[in-house]
Amino acid sequence: MEERERGGGGGAARPDAGAGTLWMPRRDWLARITWWTVLGSLGAMTGASFRMLFPRVTFDPPAAFKAGSPDEYTVGEVSERWKKRFRVWVVRTEEGFYALSAKCTHLGCTPNWIEAEGKFKCPCHGSGFYSSGVNFEGPAPRPLERFRITLADDGQLFVDRSRSYRQESGEWASPEAFLPFS
Repeated sequence: MEERERGGGGGAARPDAGAGTLWMPRRDWLARITWWTVLGSLGAMTGASFRMLFPRVTFDPPAAFKAGSPDEYTVGEVSERWKKRFRVWVVRTEEGFYALSAKCTHLGCTPNWIEAEGKFKCPCHGSGFYSSGVNFEGPAPRPLERFRITLADDGQLFVDRSRSYRQESGEWASPEAFLPFS
């Protein structure tokens, strides 16, 4: 009682607490928890609002591209000019052009063109493909896919990777899977 009369009340020291024990009244403890919760929520909202300024965007190459003039390709050549950027090989034969997917049909690795052997060889599991795209060795279950290839209005080759053709489905016979040489 003497403590209340001197103005030091408010329960500054808990009667059953030992000397050196820190003690805080329940009201003060709840007030601090409430403020930390409010500040934490405001911080999370500020962080989320800031994050919206930088969306997650992938910068994939376009699905369709111009592959240059047909005169730039020699007969019997497998052009690797578009392999790195678009994962496409443009092949010119005596009959015309076709665009092959540079993605192995086994697990999706990028095969390499071995000119000395006249084949595509997958470095991951050893699948082999002829220059036509037909598989002949290794675990690849089917031939490489072909992409749509046409002539653009300006006379350049136009390859559209959004439309693919499979040999086992008979789609290689499609007029857009092979561009005859004119």
